[in-house]
Amino acid sequence: MAGRAIRRTRFAPSPTGPLHLGHAFAALTAARLADPGQFLLRIEDIDRSRCRVEWERTIYEDLHWLGLEWTEPVMRQSDRMPAYQTALDRLADMGLTYPCRCRRADIAAALSAPQEGVIGPDGPVYPGTCRGRPMSETKSDDAIRLDAARAFDLLGFDSIGFRDEAVMPGHLHRLSATDFLSGIGDVVLARRGMGTSYHLSVVIDDQAQGVTLVTRGKDLFDSTWIHAMLQALLELPQPMYHHHRLIRDAEGRRLAKRDDARALRLYRAEGCTPADIRQMIGL
Repeated sequence: MAGRAIRRTRFAPSPTGPLHLGHAFAALTAARLADPGQFLLRIEDIDRSRCRVEWERTIYEDLHWLGLEWTEPVMRQSDRMPAYQTALDRLADMGLTYPCRCRRADIAAALSAPQEGVIGPDGPVYPGTCRGRPMSETKSDDAIRLDAARAFDLLGFDSIGFRDEAVMPGHLHRLSATDFLSGIGDVVLARRGMGTSYHLSVVIDDQAQGVTLVTRGKDLFDSTWIHAMLQALLELPQPMYHHHRLIRDAEGRRLAKRDDARALRLYRAEGCTPADIRQMIGL
């Protein structure tokens, strides 16, 4: 691999339902773009209320059926809570976090004014109701949020950026601090009952696994601004990104796990081959 960096990728499904054609495209894309022996599997199971052992077992079966192999051991997020807590503690020590007691109904009520209610990659942009609460007041059922304005002030940045090899290759995508604050805001770093969040966990785990190329759907493009922010704050190396196309149904909707009719296990049961699946998803 002399002359260029190793391309290490990962596929990171959640065991909350069956894998479908969209997952097949994501997994095969990640494997195709990885150097030999550099394709990893990660099980994102932080939502213990929804994750099931049987779905995790089916993930392995479906991926092996597709012909994929990965470097062992498989990383499981449920085993990584101490690493996430360490990152949260570091951000708290920097004065960048606060506990949030607001429920969805509280946020919806606060966003009822006509000029409010912007929807960002983490949902409705938080209005800042609990901003300023000290971490010493944290209760067991609080979420933990990032104070994004303080984060930009600490970094001394007027924007945040990342590079993507699929979307405008060679271009440094940048989002201004103003647009981050108005369009994304104070994201949740630890959800109630989980001790972490997707945004925090994915950044910590990609660094721990040495991932150099993050492949995922274009629907997560705007989430990458959050990850770029956390990488800068935690002084983590930033990988290259590859936000690929999505597999959609006949009405143009992105496939979800509720689309059980397109589940890989059903295609297998009907006698489809991995080649058939590749043809269906255009690979």
